[in-house]
Formats: sequence, C-alpha cells, structure tokens
Amino acid sequence: MLPLKEKDKPIVQKLLSAGCCARCVLRFCCVSVQAAYRQAQHETLKELQTFIMEKENNKVQDSADIKPHDTESSQTVEDPPCKRAKLDPTEAVQSETDDAAMVTLKKEESSVCALCLGILQDLCGPDQAIKIVETVKSQNYEFDTLVLSVSLPAQLCVREHSCWLHVKKEVRQKGLVLDKDDVIQVKEAFKWIMQGLVTKQLEGVAVVSKSPFEVGVEFTHPDTESDCHFLAKCCPDCFKPTKNKQSVFTRMAVVKALEKISDVKFLEHYPCPPSEPSGSCTPQDIQCLHVSVFIAGRYNKFCRSLPQTPWVIDGERRMESSVEELIAAPILSAFRADGFNFSSSGREDVDVRTLGNGRPFAMELLNPHRSRFSKVEMKQVQETINKSSDKIRVRDLQIVTREAMSRMKEGEEEKTKSYTALVWTQKSIENEDISFINDIKDLTLDQKTPLRVLHRRALAIRQRVIHSMNVRFVDSHHFYLGLKTQAGTYIKEFVHGDFGRTKPNLCLLLKTDTDILELDVESVDVDWPPPIPE
Repeated sequence: MLPLKEKDKPIVQKLLSAGCCARCVLRFCCVSVQAAYRQAQHETLKELQTFIMEKENNKVQDSADIKPHDTESSQTVEDPPCKRAKLDPTEAVQSETDDAAMVTLKKEESSVCALCLGILQDLCGPDQAIKIVETVKSQNYEFDTLVLSVSLPAQLCVREHSCWLHVKKEVRQKGLVLDKDDVIQVKEAFKWIMQGLVTKQLEGVAVVSKSPFEVGVEFTHPDTESDCHFLAKCCPDCFKPTKNKQSVFTRMAVVKALEKISDVKFLEHYPCPPSEPSGSCTPQDIQCLHVSVFIAGRYNKFCRSLPQTPWVIDGERRMESSVEELIAAPILSAFRADGFNFSSSGREDVDVRTLGNGRPFAMELLNPHRSRFSKVEMKQVQETINKSSDKIRVRDLQIVTREAMSRMKEGEEEKTKSYTALVWTQKSIENEDISFINDIKDLTLDQKTPLRVLHRRALAIRQRVIHSMNVRFVDSHHFYLGLKTQAGTYIKEFVHGDFGRTKPNLCLLLKTDTDILELDVESVDVDWPPPIPE
C-alpha cells in the first residue's frame, strides 16, 4: 500500500486530473519511501485510483445512510426490483466513479506526464538501466562504486511551478500544510528508481550518493525554448548569453526567474495546470567521468635544448619534445586518462639543466579510466619514463590528493634555490679578483622585468635576495659562480645586468662586462613531495 494520508486525496485528485503521472503525484504528496517509486507505474496508478474511490464511496455511503421519514405507504408498498435498481443511489454513483476511474486510468497509461515529460514514465526502467551499463562497460573504466547524475530540461521547473500553484489553492482552502521545498525532486525520484536496476545490471556494483566515478544521464525536450520564453520577457536580467551555453534557458537561470516572478504575473503568461506536452523528453548520450587523479614527483633535466613545456612560437612548433611531454606520455597511457594539466615549482629555461634532487612537479590527470595503482606499479611507471629518454629522469613518483597539490606552491616567495653558472668576463681576471664575492651575504636586487620575458610578464620592479655566493676560478676569463637565492630571482640578468635593468649586478661588482655561458639548477628547496626510497 502507498503511504498516503487522507489529506493527500485532494492533491492526488487534482494532479491526476491535470495529466500528471502516478510517480509525480507521489512526489507532490511528499512520499519519500523509495520503494513506492520502484513499483510498476500502472500498479501505482491503480492504487491511486482506489485511494480516490474510497473517498467517493464514503460520500455515497453517507448519503445512503440518511433515510427518508417512514410513512404508512412505504411500509406497505414495495417497488419492483427493476425500478429500485435503477434508483439505488449507491450503485449509481459507484458505477459512475468506476467508469471515470477506468477512463482516467487508460488516459494516464497512454499520455505523457504534463509534469516530468515522461522521465518518470517510460524513460526510467530496465531498458534505460541496460543502456547505462552498456555505455559504462564499453568505455572500460575501473571503479568500485558509481554516482548517477541527471540533467533535466529547464522547463520542468516551469511546469512544476505551475502544478504547485494549481494545488496550492486547494491546500490552503483545506488548511493543510505543504511547502514547495518538501516536494520530491524529479532527479531524486529518477535515481531511486534507477539505482537498484543499474546495480543489478552491474552485478552488485553499488550506485551511491558520492563516488569518484560519475555516470551522467541527460534529457532534452524540443519545447524548452517555447515553455520558458515568457520568463525572458518578464525577467530579462536573469537570462544573459554565455559563450559556453547553447541556450540562455539554463536550469539555474529559470530557477532564478521563477523566484523573482510573482504568482499573478506567472499565471498571466502560463497555463495552470500546465498544458499537455507535445511529446516526451529525449535521452541524450550517456556521459562517464572519473574525478581527476593527481600525480607528483621530481624531475631532473639533463639537456640544454629541451623546454619544460611545448615550445610554440607564432603557431610553429619549435623543438620536438619537452619535459612535460616526456613525463606525461607514459603516465597518460598507464592511467588511460583523457588529458592532463602540468605544473611545477618554478621553471627553467630551455638551455638550463636541473640537477641535484630535481624540481618538484605535479600533474592533474583528467578523466582517468584507471585510478588505483600500488606503490610497486607506480615504481614501474617511473621506470618506464626514465627508460624512454636520457634527457630527463623522474624520482619520487606518487599519487597525491588535490589538497596536497597546494603545498608545492606554498611559500613561493620564501623558497630558496641553488644555482651554478659558468661566467665569462671581458677583462682578464685572477682568482684574487673574484674571491671577495664569497663574502657577500643577503644581497638585495631590484630587478625590472627582463626584456626576454616582458612579452608574458607585467612590467614591474621586483626585489629579490641573493643569500650567498661562492666562486671557483677556471681561467683568466672564466669562473664558476655558485648562488643560493630567493625563489624568483633572475640569475642570467644578475650576471649580465640586462642593460642595467637589474641593480646591482655582477658587471658592477667586478667592474667589467660579464655574461653567462651555462646555468644549472642545483636544488629547489621544497620539502614536497615526500621522498620515496630507491
């Protein structure tokens, strides 16, 4: 039996008369028992009809119990049986009620619901569950659970509002309490019906409310524009075109407009109850999506002709590969991901090597079809990367959380980095000429945005600190300069001065023109990600 109460009868009657399906009637009666929605719709409809007929029968019975005053003639004269049958009010009304019920039942079974546009009728059931599962299996995802998401045409909100106004008057007249927010949403009812069916088809894989793997079911309707058009006239500020949306009548925009429009204004432009729909909704392609997986590690770069990211100038690709691509290719293949986003703790120029324990990096893998890897399997992925090229090497490769990603960027300005630069001097030098550099500590630089990066960085003067330096004499025109600096310091510009845009600079300190021939990053002092023993 349906969990309905006497107070629900006027709502049931009005909604069935308005062309709403049995499940939408349950929604407006605030029935939250999931099993009620899983019951076959024609059975639910019959129960609703019986529920209404009980009301009519009680009325008739009350009428029949009120007998006329007995008279002498009534005691002595008996009407013929055939005549009495025709005049029996109980049987007559019962017959009329049954006939009306049958007509309504047939109509409800064949027509499209004026409220859900067929979504809770023929568009949720074993056939739809089979389509969902076939799509999931064909895309070869690995998952333990899934969450079902539903996208509905925006005019369902309009039709629901119309039905709400239709029953609101009846509810108030009878002194009943019903809040619009208590009405069960179409999405919820759809999920309650489908979850068990999908689980059965997937042989026990649970459909839950929260999972990293999402299966999206979308429905559209050809009359969305015409059903919502009046709202654009009444509330134009709610509907603004956006680049990524094909229609201004998004669900959010329609909900916003319905909150703004008055009941009187709404009823002037839209029928109440809503008119019979031209047809049912159309299910679109089922979409599968796994939440991103995040990978972290450190990389070394041993090549002076390898950019960190793909190098494209004026639409033309320069250099055949990049650090990002060499790392990403094996990882994408292993996780079967659709794409990735790469980030790192700073970046080196194409002609700069990264040595020592490497530079921390992180990758967001988009829609991975496989997401669970053991430590041994991650080690194998790391080895695959390292065997694929002698230009780079990766270490400490591991899966991390989204929250852990932020640690790579924490304290960006406070981080320190160590470098080794091979410096050329125009003037001939001796070891004694450069040894004073070893004693310089915490040298503050004013660095105007370098000319070489001015096309991608705003013009500004940034203060950076060189914490310490050391020199190693090579010959009369060359020496190695070791530096420990604040992150973000432009080392090349400190060495050659960048036409005076960095002050002080090595040219000023040595009183001769200097230039940088080679540069290596020796360490990036970020304690992340956690080291993994070799």
